[in-house]
Amino acid sequence: MNYILFDDETRLSLLPFTFTRPVAEIRMGILTLREKWEKYLGQQVSFFTEAFLQDKFPLKTEADNILINGAVLPDESLLKEINALKAGEKISGDGFLIAWRITGDELNSITSFHKPDILNAKVYPVANKISFCWDIFSMNEKALTADFKLLTAKKRSQPISSTNQVISPENIFLEEGARVECSMLNASGGFIYIGKDAEVMEGAMIRGPFSLGEHAQVKMGAKIYGATTIGPHCRIGGEVSNSVIFGCSNKAHDGFLGNSVIGEWCNLGADSNNSNLKNNYSQVKMWNYSDENFVNTGLTFCGLMMGDHSKCSINTMFNTGTVVGVSANIFGTGFPPKFVPSFSWGGSEGFKTYRLEEAVEVASRVYERRGMKLDDKEQKILKYLFEATTKFRSW
Repeated sequence: MNYILFDDETRLSLLPFTFTRPVAEIRMGILTLREKWEKYLGQQVSFFTEAFLQDKFPLKTEADNILINGAVLPDESLLKEINALKAGEKISGDGFLIAWRITGDELNSITSFHKPDILNAKVYPVANKISFCWDIFSMNEKALTADFKLLTAKKRSQPISSTNQVISPENIFLEEGARVECSMLNASGGFIYIGKDAEVMEGAMIRGPFSLGEHAQVKMGAKIYGATTIGPHCRIGGEVSNSVIFGCSNKAHDGFLGNSVIGEWCNLGADSNNSNLKNNYSQVKMWNYSDENFVNTGLTFCGLMMGDHSKCSINTMFNTGTVVGVSANIFGTGFPPKFVPSFSWGGSEGFKTYRLEEAVEVASRVYERRGMKLDDKEQKILKYLFEATTKFRSW
């Protein structure tokens, strides 16, 4: 069977993270949603996403296909329902399409799944779906637990060094090449997963649930509370609580990050902090691209959402419920506004447009530091987004 992960209208409420990736490439737990589905399905999948992303994330169609909503988390029960679909049959959740068995000819005639028809679909009422940016950290504990069990089943952890102080070692898993010395690991409240060739430096204090991706690094003296995910190739220091960092991003120094989501290729300067609780303890409002306005998250604790390639200078302060777009550069004193559009340059004293050529040049340098190249596909995405987000830069 050929499986395809599609984006529905939820994509708009998951911006800025879906500016640069299909919904299923969002990381939550240990794995991205795409990686979760591939583990459950036992094979690779392709994407039905926005046209400007399709070159980097190609679509593969065959005569017989099963479409799966990329915002839905897999489980064994749902997988059985999906694999039992007959030609033309659909499964829906609470008002959204989960899966559809469809021919290649039918699929080629469809341009978008933003408003899919779910008439006569079988109803699967307990599907777990991410619908808003803040769901990524709010649902992270369950995702971490599920991924830990999925990845460590029938495997044995590398030994934990005796230099560490450990609580509940049975809930800790170290992949091959992982290095953890002279640190405190408390897994009594949730699993701790240390990925391949990742490192936890001396004096770090980690309370699960927690995941550290391949080749990532927790710096000396860091304080990390669950449920937190650090993706591959990140450098993390200071204090972090209930946050998700997708990968290849740095928060290498002191400063607080809480109830937040950070994309790829971001950098938080030394002693940068975010507020995750309002002084009056009221629910947090946050910018939503679907409404193009601030909406109530229903959460008392909600921090910073930062899209790919964005950066802030030392001592930057982010207010509760701040959203930063793609490739923004923030600096200066005081709090920047709670919505910083993509390709913004400045801070509390005002912004100007971050020139595309400069943004691409910086992104190229950052890629080179990781031994990678910003290819034409990536550059085309940034060029498209620069034009597409112009309306938000109204200063």
